[in-house]
Amino acid sequence: MEALYKLMDWDGAKAIIHSEHDDPHNILGAHETKYGVLIQAYIPTAKEVAVKLRDSQNTYSMENVRFSKKNESIELFEEEGYFAVLLPIKKVEPYTYLVTYDNNTKEEIFDPYSFEPVIDGLDMNRFSNGIHYEIYEKLGAHLMETNGVQGTLFAVWAPNAIRVSVVGDFNYWDGRRHPMRRLGDSGIFELFIPGIQSGQLYKYELKGQGGLTFLKADPYANAAEFRPNTASVVWDISQYNWKDKKWLKDRVQFDFKKEPMSIYEVHLGSWMKPNPEGEKEFYNYREIAPKLASYVKNMGYTHIELLPIMEHPYDGSWGYQVTGYYAPTARYGTPYDFMYFMDYMHQKGIGVILDWVPAHFPRDAFGLANFDGTCLYEHLDPRQGSHPHWGTLIYNYGRPQVSNFLIANALFWIEKYHVDGIRIDAVASMLYLDYGKKDGEWVANIYGSNENLEAVELLKHLNSILKKRKYGALLIAEESTAWPKVTGEVEKGGLGFDMKWNMGWMNDFLGYMKCDPLFRKGRHGELTFSMIYAYSENFILVFSHDEVVHEKGSMVNKMPGSVEEKFDNLRVAYGFMMTHPGKKLLFMGQDFAQWNEWNENKGLDWELLGEESHRKLNRYVKELNKLYVKYPALYQLDFEAEGFEWISCMDADHSIIVFARRTDSAEDTLLVLCNFTPVVYKEFPVGVPFAGKYKEIFNSDKEIYGGHGNVNPRLKTSKRKEADGREDSIHVTVPPLGISIFTCTPTEDIRTKREVTDLSGIEGVK
Repeated sequence: MEALYKLMDWDGAKAIIHSEHDDPHNILGAHETKYGVLIQAYIPTAKEVAVKLRDSQNTYSMENVRFSKKNESIELFEEEGYFAVLLPIKKVEPYTYLVTYDNNTKEEIFDPYSFEPVIDGLDMNRFSNGIHYEIYEKLGAHLMETNGVQGTLFAVWAPNAIRVSVVGDFNYWDGRRHPMRRLGDSGIFELFIPGIQSGQLYKYELKGQGGLTFLKADPYANAAEFRPNTASVVWDISQYNWKDKKWLKDRVQFDFKKEPMSIYEVHLGSWMKPNPEGEKEFYNYREIAPKLASYVKNMGYTHIELLPIMEHPYDGSWGYQVTGYYAPTARYGTPYDFMYFMDYMHQKGIGVILDWVPAHFPRDAFGLANFDGTCLYEHLDPRQGSHPHWGTLIYNYGRPQVSNFLIANALFWIEKYHVDGIRIDAVASMLYLDYGKKDGEWVANIYGSNENLEAVELLKHLNSILKKRKYGALLIAEESTAWPKVTGEVEKGGLGFDMKWNMGWMNDFLGYMKCDPLFRKGRHGELTFSMIYAYSENFILVFSHDEVVHEKGSMVNKMPGSVEEKFDNLRVAYGFMMTHPGKKLLFMGQDFAQWNEWNENKGLDWELLGEESHRKLNRYVKELNKLYVKYPALYQLDFEAEGFEWISCMDADHSIIVFARRTDSAEDTLLVLCNFTPVVYKEFPVGVPFAGKYKEIFNSDKEIYGGHGNVNPRLKTSKRKEADGREDSIHVTVPPLGISIFTCTPTEDIRTKREVTDLSGIEGVK
């Protein structure tokens, strides 16, 4: 006994008992000494503990170091649960503990403090420098086998904590039982706990510098509890058997610039609800996948975009206030359920884009806010770290470990869940230090201006890494200002995004469409202005969820006039969007003209499809999507000026515009005419791109779409008669509040001329 006591580090043991030790492996577990192997354990509520050597099966009772007196040199503990033994062996051998608890239950357990560190110096160095792009493989909770023992490795970054422990049902949520080891000066705490299996709940208990103890969910957790519960869940996401290998292979070759993209924006929780009289609140990912895929395929969309499915505590945030960046929300199922959803979509030929929110995070006490007792993920200064409008916190992008957390997270969803694109929310709020702030509420950068240089670097870094990895996945910016070169190459001073939402077009065009047709001629510039900057970025045209909430009105309710005129206006609006350069996005419910604004608490008003007007509008959008995919002129040169040509853009009095969409082949040319007034024009002269034959292939005024039948059923042959400044023209019936689209077949001499002059494809000709 005397030798045992002399070998013990009493101050260290007291720190263990008082939950203030950040290197418990230095005290607990087995340690070789010149007198034998010293083993110490702290197991609160244990009455007896013995060490069992796994090879020899020899057992040794441990001393319960608990006395209520002092001797001359040491103060012995009054607390229960601290055990020690000095084994008469020279080398550490594998062992277990035989524990008898105070309720007389018995258990054989492995010692968590008998295992060497898993995270090595290279991992720590890369993370500290912000370049560990697979840090999610190290931090978080990971099932693994160590020295033949199954368990879970827990690791968390909390550099300013005095002590961090893993707590859960497996240890009565008692932070004394599993304190973690601090790894050098990396700020990372790590612990391998034997026996912890997939599905078990856990959190981290941290003790801050002031002595306050608090619980935090794991920032890198792969799963989380169903709200309102907030624990993290151990989950091995490596076991799902994917079946989309061909899709991923083909995706690498996908050239988004030259391919059609018609995106259906979806909030999974409110797209469709189970029986409202049932107890079930949401469909599971597996249940909703075939329903959603069937609708999307039938409607002709090429992609879906999901509002954030990362774990979030508040339904009303729609997922934009994230607490579990590495966990698909438990509202709709498990990580494997979401993998099934992604796999199913890919097998049906549907691309999936996820909304992602690196701009801010909520203040919930269990989340990232004040994570280790300090402003770790956010800025300390509220002028830098607080969003006054949203009530959320702003990331400290200049801290390498924080930028690493975010960059690795975007890569995680692409690598582990096979997503086809990441749409970054609120990029403008990241780029500008004064976004949504008044004078005195923000801090200028080192040059005295309002650009957030650290955020700019993060976005460039992310875009560069993703392109180097050549996944074929896209990065899309929701950026609402005129920040230059958002989709420009990083090497040339751009941010490096693939595409950007065209918020300017959306705001101008919706402002124009809300106006009574009688007065639209005075706002004609709102209709045509977008083409002045159309090729400054790679744009997506959007009618998004933000436009159909908060008393902004649904799309059909934005339209002026009678009910019939609202539908007429909506058809011409969608037609113009589909023929305007840029990829397309439409929020759910708007493709059948839902009257109500979107409400995240209820499903879409699918019963409206039983009414003729809504059913016809839905058919119209379906036909538009199929037309868009069928004709390359509508997408192949979306981002090149050669793909668009104004025929008539100055006819404000009639509120009529005419333009051509092109490919490299004249035979693919489409002629588009839009009339934004309720007036029908017969024999209306229209200039044409070239002499030829013009056949109407689409007209929004067809009765099958809810129109009035003002169509052009016969082929039009151009005549040598000037109109719109063109030598050749045709005369057409212009539908009221309608769009008419014609194919263009050049006369033989035009074809011959092109074949003679275009020599680029002939070998030897440069």
